[in-house]
Amino acid sequence: MKKVEKTELAIIGAGPGGYVAALRGAQLRKKVILMEEDRVGGTCTNYGCIPTKYLLHETQILKEVRHNPRFRGKEGLNLDWPQVQQMRQSIIDRLVKGIEFLLEKNGVKLIKGKARLINERCAAVATAEEEITIEAERLILATGSRAADLPFLKADGTRVITSREALELEEPPGSMIIIGAGAIGLELGSIFTRLGTRVTILEILARPLPGVDRQLAERLARLLKRQGIEIQTQMKVERAEIFENKVKLSGTCLKTGQPFEVEGEKVLLAAGRRPNSEIVKQLDSALCGPGGFVKVNEYLETDWPQVYAVGDLIGGKLLAHKAMHEGILAVENAFGARHSLEPQMIPVAVFTDPELASVGWTEEEAMERGLKIKIGLFPLHASGRAVAMEKSEGLVKILADDNNRLVGAHLLSPAASEMIGEMALALRLGLRIEEIGRTIHVHPTLSEALAEASLKTLNQALHLIND
Repeated sequence: MKKVEKTELAIIGAGPGGYVAALRGAQLRKKVILMEEDRVGGTCTNYGCIPTKYLLHETQILKEVRHNPRFRGKEGLNLDWPQVQQMRQSIIDRLVKGIEFLLEKNGVKLIKGKARLINERCAAVATAEEEITIEAERLILATGSRAADLPFLKADGTRVITSREALELEEPPGSMIIIGAGAIGLELGSIFTRLGTRVTILEILARPLPGVDRQLAERLARLLKRQGIEIQTQMKVERAEIFENKVKLSGTCLKTGQPFEVEGEKVLLAAGRRPNSEIVKQLDSALCGPGGFVKVNEYLETDWPQVYAVGDLIGGKLLAHKAMHEGILAVENAFGARHSLEPQMIPVAVFTDPELASVGWTEEEAMERGLKIKIGLFPLHASGRAVAMEKSEGLVKILADDNNRLVGAHLLSPAASEMIGEMALALRLGLRIEEIGRTIHVHPTLSEALAEASLKTLNQALHLIND
C-alpha cells in the first residue's frame, strides 16, 4: 500500500526560495512538507553563491599580497589548492546543516527524493526507501534553474564545464574561455585570473553585465582588463571543436564582421540559465512561457488555483535573495495576503574587485520611461577611506527624479554589496535625496560616498567641486 501524507503546504525544491518559504509557512503555524532531490540550500549554497564567494575571498587575499609592493618575502607565494577545496566543502556542509537544523526546529518535514506532479496539488516523491504521495491544500514550486548549453556546445564536465564543475576543479587550468560576461562569468573569471589562469571572456552583446548601468559596467570592464582578464564583446560563438587537451571556439565578431578563433584548456558556459520546469511541462506545458519559465501573476500565482511558483523557475533576475523574498510572499499570499514585488526594488551585486551593486532604475531605464532625472556622481578618489585603502578607482552614481526622490543607486566600490542595502531601503521608503545626504555616515568610511553622491545631485557635495 502506497504511503500518503496530507499537508496544508507542500513545497518542491529546497533552494533559497523553497526553504525560506518552508520556514515562513512554519512561522504561520502551518503544516509544511518540503521536498528536495539534492541537498538543501540548492544551487546557491552548494554550487553557486557561497562557494564562489569563498573562492573570491581566498584569491583576493592572494592578489592583495602579491600586488602590494611593501610586502617582503612573497617569492613562491601561492594557495594550497587542495586545502582551499577542502575548506570550501566544509563551509558548504556547515551551512547545509544549519538550514536542516532550522527546518527541523521549526517543524518542517523534509523529504529527500525526486518529486513528480500527479495533478495540480498532488505530488509523488521517490525516496531511497519508498514512494510517498503528498496531497497538499497549497503548493509552491521552487525547482530553480541550471546552466544553459549552446546548441553546438554542451557541458561534458571535463573540457566544457559549468560553474558547478569550475568551483570543484582539482587544479586551476592554464587557460579558460568563458562564454558570457554576466555576473557568473566575471566572478569566476576573477577567481581563475588570480590563480594564474589565462582567462578570455566572450560576450555576444556590446558590453558586459547587460541590464546594469552602462557607465559603471564599462568602467568595471576596464578595471578587470587591467587585472589581466581579456574581455571581448560582440563575439558570436558559432562552432566548437573539442580535442583531448583543449577546446577551439570559432565564430564572428559582430563589430567587424571578421571571423575569430580562440583556444583554451577549458570552456566555461556562463551564458544564462534554464529553468527546471520539466516537472510542470510533464503535466501542463501551457503553464510555461518563453524560455520555459513558469508564468505567474504579480502575486506569484500560476494558472493552477492555489499553486504558486518562485525563484529562478519564474525568470526575471535570477538571484537567491529575490527567490527568498518571493518565497515569503508566496506563502503569505497562499494564506490570504495579496503582496507583490516590484522588480526595480531588487538589489543586484557583482562580487568582482571592485564590487558593483545596483538598485532601482539605471540612467538608461529612467530615460526610456521619460523620467526627468538628476544625476549625482562621486568618484572614490575623493573618498578618504578609499584612498587609504588604495582602492579609489570606483564611482557612486545616484539618480533622483524632479521631486528629488531617489529612483536609482549604482555603486562601483569595495564592499558595494554591503552598502547597497541602505539605498534599497531608501528606495523602498521613497526617501528624498537630501534625507540620504544629511544622514550622518561614519568617517572615514566608503559609505560616505552615498551621502556625497546624493548631495551632488543638488550641487551640495562637500568633497567635490559643484557645478
